[in-house]
Amino acid sequence: MALTVGFDLDMTLLDTRPGIKDTYDVLSAETGTFIDSELAVSRLGPPLTQELGYWFPPERLDAVVARYRELYVEHAVPGSLELPGALAAVAAVRAVGGRVLVITGKWEPNARRHLDGIGLEVDVLLGDLWAEGKGEALRAHGADVYVGDHLGDIRGARAADAVAVGVATGPYSAAELAAAGADVVLRDLTEFPDWLSAHLG
Repeated sequence: MALTVGFDLDMTLLDTRPGIKDTYDVLSAETGTFIDSELAVSRLGPPLTQELGYWFPPERLDAVVARYRELYVEHAVPGSLELPGALAAVAAVRAVGGRVLVITGKWEPNARRHLDGIGLEVDVLLGDLWAEGKGEALRAHGADVYVGDHLGDIRGARAADAVAVGVATGPYSAAELAAAGADVVLRDLTEFPDWLSAHLG
């Protein structure tokens, strides 16, 4: 069977922080509710409802989540940047005949807009998944490796018995990712092609 490698999106393939910060700021202004957008973008990874739940009462969450996703299209998608080595990492998987998955906590339609925006084609895109939920999807698609920046990504890889590759481009240091159970930790995705080559032997 072909090698199958999964990637997280936010802070693994893309730096989405500037646009997400702008989206939170606009949502805050519209709703009149304070949101510390700097704090929010420092802890990307968990579900959106969890972050918005820090700022809004439960009875408002459905409405503000829907509005955030609408604002996201205009304010966050155009402002995101490819992280160093992202496209090359995907190309390295393709070069050995592998399949590429993107499994993210982001709402899938907006994740698709991001991928289209940088011209990144993947075999499978799945959104609204987190930690062990990512693990279930990885297992279902036969993933051999999962690459992510968050401790929740390491948990997802471990739950799927996939090789857990941490990248220290998000909120956690290399030491923290290793302590959480990452099998290997890379500074960023520029190191991924060489690692993959060595991993495949």
